[in-house]
Amino acid sequence: MKILVVDDHALIREALRGVLQELKPEAGVIDASSCREALQLAQANAGELDLVLFDLGLPDGDGFDTLGELRELYPAVAIVVLSASKDRDSVTKALDLGALGFIPKSASRAVMVSALQLVFAGGIYVPPEILQRPQTAPMSAPVSAPMSPSEFGLTERQIDVLALMMQGKSNKAVCRELDLAEATVKNHVTAILRALKVTNRTEAVLAVAEFGWKLKTIRP
Repeated sequence: MKILVVDDHALIREALRGVLQELKPEAGVIDASSCREALQLAQANAGELDLVLFDLGLPDGDGFDTLGELRELYPAVAIVVLSASKDRDSVTKALDLGALGFIPKSASRAVMVSALQLVFAGGIYVPPEILQRPQTAPMSAPVSAPMSPSEFGLTERQIDVLALMMQGKSNKAVCRELDLAEATVKNHVTAILRALKVTNRTEAVLAVAEFGWKLKTIRP
């Protein structure tokens, strides 16, 4: 496993390196301090890179643009955003661009460790306060009694599709993973969004994180 840490502050890079070496002693950790260096290292380590921890607030470019570029160039690499901001718009934009997690820099070391453990286990970390939906949101559920995917009427195959959506997979990638026709996958995605009462993939990701579902894909 190889992990790229991207942050313009040396102390933060060193702290993250320590956390990562504690969680994944076998991992090789490399680091970058700018958008340009991040893209160069990603290219130099293409095929070996498993995870990028990416700071949005880099001095030499728009973090969201670079995030989108990394996601497009290296779709198999998991990207987790680090940010001094933790507003809902930033979180949803990062998830829209394919990030598989969003960790505020203000988080404690314990929270960061837990967040990275969740990511390594295949989950998506979203700051808990972001999961508090506005009163006008179309979906709500009692916190004391979260519903299961099947209770939302999702079939086993739809749960498989949703699990891959949580990994940032495109419809075409889901087709390959599950050996399904693209039209079938589109129908499943539409049914999933309708069942969760959301309008797009990002809202679906937030909903799954809110309910605390641990989704595992069953291969065909």
